[in-house]
Amino acid sequence: MRVLVFVLLCCTVSVQAQLFAPANYPKGYFRNPLELAMDLSGNFGELRPNHYHMGLDLKTNKVENQLVHAAADGYISRIKIEPGGFGRAIYINHPNGFTTLYAHLNDFNPKLENWVKQQQYAKESWNVFLELTPGQFPVKQGDFLAYSGNTGGSQAPHLHFEIRRTADDVNVNPMLFGFPLADNTAPRILRLAVYDRMRSLYEQSPRLIPVKASGSNYSTTPALVKVSSPKVSFAITAFDTHTGSSNLNGIFEALLYVDNEAVIGFRMDNISYSDTRYLNAHIDYRTKSAGGAWLQHLSDLPGYVNSIYKQAKGDGAIDISDGAVHAVRIVVKDAYGNAATLDYSVQYDGTAVAPLVSTGKMFYPFMLDGFETEHCEFFIGERCLYDSVHIRYGQSANTHPQGISEVHTIGSSAIPLQESFLVRIQPNRSLTLQEQQHTVMQWYSGSKNDVQKVEWQNGWASARFRDFGSFRLVTDDIPPQINTPGLADGANLGKASRITFTVTDNLGRSKNVRTLLDGKWLRFTNDKGRTFIYRFDEKCLAGPHELTISAEDEAGNGTTKTIRFVR
Repeated sequence: MRVLVFVLLCCTVSVQAQLFAPANYPKGYFRNPLELAMDLSGNFGELRPNHYHMGLDLKTNKVENQLVHAAADGYISRIKIEPGGFGRAIYINHPNGFTTLYAHLNDFNPKLENWVKQQQYAKESWNVFLELTPGQFPVKQGDFLAYSGNTGGSQAPHLHFEIRRTADDVNVNPMLFGFPLADNTAPRILRLAVYDRMRSLYEQSPRLIPVKASGSNYSTTPALVKVSSPKVSFAITAFDTHTGSSNLNGIFEALLYVDNEAVIGFRMDNISYSDTRYLNAHIDYRTKSAGGAWLQHLSDLPGYVNSIYKQAKGDGAIDISDGAVHAVRIVVKDAYGNAATLDYSVQYDGTAVAPLVSTGKMFYPFMLDGFETEHCEFFIGERCLYDSVHIRYGQSANTHPQGISEVHTIGSSAIPLQESFLVRIQPNRSLTLQEQQHTVMQWYSGSKNDVQKVEWQNGWASARFRDFGSFRLVTDDIPPQINTPGLADGANLGKASRITFTVTDNLGRSKNVRTLLDGKWLRFTNDKGRTFIYRFDEKCLAGPHELTISAEDEAGNGTTKTIRFVR
């Protein structure tokens, strides 16, 4: 018996090695970019809305302005400043073929900060993505780069740190580079989910199976899971942490074995930003969008391109139509090799498979297909869907006061899209040329909404969206509003330290905001896309001034506000 167990274990290790080659990255080359001991609030591959987390979130003791240092020798190759996303970020290229990125920063070091400001004024844009040459800002390991902050898409003070392959800009898991972070804790498995793979994943709710732990070994209750489908797949909710931390971070790797044979697995090793939205194929999107748990599939959906999965024996949809009891093991690992295992059995109970009854037209991954009615058409591209699914269509009255079409409901917000799909709507009356020029298509689902400027062709308005939901045409002749609280025309700002304003729009979409001081462009920051802020500097000396602010909305309506003040 012991010989048999040994042989089975050896076979398991052998197949597993074929799934994932050992990670081989330079250990000790990069230093901790902070002066604080490494402590993670987020790790690589962690699950986030519509994307994988692509680096490490390093805690900064809940405060801003900690010193951020270069992780290794190299040169600053790029600077990015944007309202969301990274906020303020520095990229450094290193001679070993990797690039490090430092994001959500406050001020850069003085020399770099001054250079960036000059570039912003030269481009007349606060939002910039600057390319630098190797000789402009070379750095040595440990050089001061910037102060940590909370800019961009950050929700609390921290440093977002990434390592990428310089040649193709693909992100690599920093935990594979040997940073000084103690981790002797195994991942935790919280629940198992079972899916009927005779139907679309987006047309069912999974059966959730509770699990119980004995150390790092887990089992289900009951131990034998009987199912009424001859073909099933599995998903898990699992988290990881590191020594001394209470943060529930993402897992690194999960492997599925059936009857002691490796079937499929995934690893959070390297992911490109161009593929990060494929997280929606990796998770049970329908369950999560309804407010449920994060569930990570142990099956590879057909529409997942450049997948993080490795297949050894199929795509993870398991045929159990023989009615036999099949032993299942799921192994979950972190980047340090700590592992947790979940063992259970599964059996098909022989229930006759009922015919699928669903309304709507069936669409498939990698097929360009469409749907047409008298007043609405939509077309779904080859790389839009992750799994086959019925897309339902409905029409209802438009109650918007400026609505010029019926409301057309397409699909469900519980069905994710990788790429945008095309929606074409015919207005319910003839429009003047001016009305056409100010027409937008509005999408909404629940409390969310968005608008896109339409293109006209043969009396039909078209736009692209990345979510299913309800769509309608709206004419918009109301310009955005520029709000300057506390700043009236003729104000004396001699004691003020800054000027602030906001821009609002009736349909929630403004753009092309521009500010001029005495006819020259003036830099206002717009962190998180909320308030525009200018802090007085050498660009606004003592004396009378005239500030002009202009903005547009998606429909092309423009507005301008001029304020005279004395400093």
